[in-house]
Amino acid sequence: MNGIQAITAQIIADAQTEADQILAQARARAKECLSAYQEQAYIQSTALLERSERESALRKERLSHAAILAARNLRLSTEQEMRERAFAAALTQLSELPDGEYVGLLAGLAGLAAEASSTGREEVILSQKDRARYGKQVVTQANERLGDGHLTLSVQTRPIRGGLILSDGDVEVNCTFETLVRLLRGEMDRTVVEVLFG
Repeated sequence: MNGIQAITAQIIADAQTEADQILAQARARAKECLSAYQEQAYIQSTALLERSERESALRKERLSHAAILAARNLRLSTEQEMRERAFAAALTQLSELPDGEYVGLLAGLAGLAAEASSTGREEVILSQKDRARYGKQVVTQANERLGDGHLTLSVQTRPIRGGLILSDGDVEVNCTFETLVRLLRGEMDRTVVEVLFG
């Protein structure tokens, strides 16, 4: 049996050698696969990281632009609101001038409007409050400023905050404070912004 045992031992040894070779090849192949997958994972993770960084930078840039735009809009909105307040305050100050200055201002407006008119015989239309309080004084002073003015105080009143309307039939010259401030606003808007915001 020595011969059988030797043959069996040889077969087992050959099988073990073959198994060891197959195992070594499998391990080498597994190592190659692992290395390839690790390299592929590294490439993919690097690509993902780069893409993520690009997207992050792009998002940061978009958010930055959005923040800049929002800040600009807020600044413009604030400027607009402050201009509105400034012109509203100017209108309030005009309406609340001391009596002597207020009558002089209205008379001056009436005189300027009458000088630009064709007849000099227009009617002066005031607000109800101003007509009752200053009407005759305004017309008298305006006529004195014109020299030979023939302006008259209208029986009509208008719902205006201040100023006057000079009427010659269907033709009216609007010298209300609201209109004058609105007209001056176009010329003074930039100046008001510079004064308010530097």
